[in-house]
Amino acid sequence: MAAEPQTQPTSSSALKAAIVPVTPFQQNCTLIWDETTKAGAVVDPGGDLERVRRAIAEVGMTVEKILLTHGHIDHAGGAAELREVLGVPIEGPHEADRFLLEGLEEQGRAYGIPARAVTPDRWLNEGDPVEVAGHHFDVFHCPGHSPGSIVLYNSKQRFALVGDVLFRGSIGRTDFPYGDHDALISAIKTKLLPLGDDIVFICGHGPTSSIGVERRTNPFIV
Repeated sequence: MAAEPQTQPTSSSALKAAIVPVTPFQQNCTLIWDETTKAGAVVDPGGDLERVRRAIAEVGMTVEKILLTHGHIDHAGGAAELREVLGVPIEGPHEADRFLLEGLEEQGRAYGIPARAVTPDRWLNEGDPVEVAGHHFDVFHCPGHSPGSIVLYNSKQRFALVGDVLFRGSIGRTDFPYGDHDALISAIKTKLLPLGDDIVFICGHGPTSSIGVERRTNPFIV
């Protein structure tokens, strides 16, 4: 995938999103910002922070906060450093991923990716509100890929950031010692599918999709 940010449409021009692939895992670090004010957030800065900072400058956004969907290194490995550089708080994931965030340096050694342990300024729970430049997101706790995985949902613009919970044609891995396939499928079917077929989502890796496409074609949930 290209290193340059790839702007993704949402259902309204007021909120914009751009994907910046980072780390050898090509994780979708995502910038979301208000089209008018240019204020926004960085979602899952797993690494390659110079690339992320160039993308921030390219879109001209002012970062208000960092959001984490879960504690794996490709999503959270650069969070501590980026918080220091930008002077902004970190929100998320659910506290059940505390052990993963505390173990980021060890994860980094295993995968050859520089990382530092990090503690968010705010843990996120089911139903919590998250504000990004005046845009409201609801939090869904969706364990299975990791115990503390969350999804961020903007009902007004019919848009979600789902981390590694759901992909186009696939779902998050659950073969980790702490993974739970049944819990992941349950979260997808009870929390995400009911949101509606028109919901467009950005996932942690690969192309975007919609709830409708996945409901009809995803072999893990059909």
